[in-house]
Amino acid sequence: MAPETPGSIHEGGELGYSLAHAYGAAFDNPRLVVACVVADGEVETGPLATSWHSNKLLDPYRDGVVLPILHLNGYKIANPTVLARIPETELLKLMEGYGYRPHVVGPDHEQMAATLDVVFDQIAAYKGGRAAPITMIILRTPKGTGPREVDGLPVEGTWRAHQVPLSGVRDNAGHLAMLEAWMRSYRPEELFDPDGRPVPAVLQAVPEGPRRMSASRHANGGELLAPLALPDFRGYAVEVKAPAVQSSEPTRVLGAFLRDVIAANPHTFRLMGPDETASNRLQAVFETTTRAWNAETEPTDEHLAAG
Repeated sequence: MAPETPGSIHEGGELGYSLAHAYGAAFDNPRLVVACVVADGEVETGPLATSWHSNKLLDPYRDGVVLPILHLNGYKIANPTVLARIPETELLKLMEGYGYRPHVVGPDHEQMAATLDVVFDQIAAYKGGRAAPITMIILRTPKGTGPREVDGLPVEGTWRAHQVPLSGVRDNAGHLAMLEAWMRSYRPEELFDPDGRPVPAVLQAVPEGPRRMSASRHANGGELLAPLALPDFRGYAVEVKAPAVQSSEPTRVLGAFLRDVIAANPHTFRLMGPDETASNRLQAVFETTTRAWNAETEPTDEHLAAG
């Protein structure tokens, strides 16, 4: 995915943020289900490892649902991935420890379809307050398809399938023939008419209208944005009567401003801060709101509330 892809909210290349983006789309969007495919290479990044815990901030009534799909194909660019090589029992315990209900699928298409039926029933139960935790899918597939072997080295199902398995097609007739055979294996004559247009059977499976990824308002911030009711910032000015005779903390003043922004926009403005809200002197916001928190609480906790 890339920014120029219509409907994409996640940029490929720099890994680690897909799950955080998915949860961001689900917050305050109660009717939305966000399917987020997380590759097993990206899982090994720090931001992604932390993002699993976003389910503790999700409210089943106020927010939507994220459906993580952990895609295990076994390899990164040139190495095996950790989660694809640990025992499945250990992997399931890891995901359960993160607070998810994992379903292992793959690579059978019918199994995936049947699992999605179960998953969406479980999502409906979660949204109705009848079940927890959040569901996820662990999808196992081979690493790439195409030539099984190139120049005597295995490709299909190995790390060599990650990028360009046939790099010499312009000057190597053997590689060019393998590429042609690979492309013809998809039976393009059954998918396109003589003019190169998709046949009706293909077009029937294409979503229409707002169901198209490029037309989804959930992937277009311009269609979701609503103007904020903002107080006049001049009302928060700190009067300076004389130089060097008083002190003020700018972020504490900002906290008062944000407090009033939250009060005026309870459903369209959200302050995100893992732990620094008070240390950054923004604690005035707690006069208006609490921290969204759906994990366990203790009597000594402050400013935590479900949802």
